[in-house]
Amino acid sequence: MGEPGESRRGPLKSAVPSNVVSPVRRCSRTACGRPAVATLTYVYADSTAVLGPLATYAEPHCYDLCAEHSERLTAPRGWEVVRLALDSGPPRPSGDDLEALANAVREAARPQERAAGGTHTPGDRDTHPMEVARRGHLRVLRSPDS
Repeated sequence: MGEPGESRRGPLKSAVPSNVVSPVRRCSRTACGRPAVATLTYVYADSTAVLGPLATYAEPHCYDLCAEHSERLTAPRGWEVVRLALDSGPPRPSGDDLEALANAVREAARPQERAAGGTHTPGDRDTHPMEVARRGHLRVLRSPDS
């Protein structure tokens, strides 16, 4: 046949082209290598195919589709296709995201000595220990018996 590592069809290729895994999810359709932009989920109980924005995580029971395959999607006879609005472009921070970030910054800027459980009354010291110090995300709490 020729040199080692060759077959009648040409040089043998590794099942894994490289040791680097692409962070981009690809279309689930056979022989399509385009980046996925939508996720298809079948709801068998309702005979419905739901096509929506790309899911945060790849699920084994869902199919990621590229733009072309998501546009051409058809469902089996008797099934309904529900198309949810697809995201256009990278996600942008919403007002809620910005407000949450501002609240986190305010919380981090507060004085070190404060009640760990929120509202604190002098009589419930045993049930709500006080924060003594903070280092990063860790807090040092005063012992209930001190």
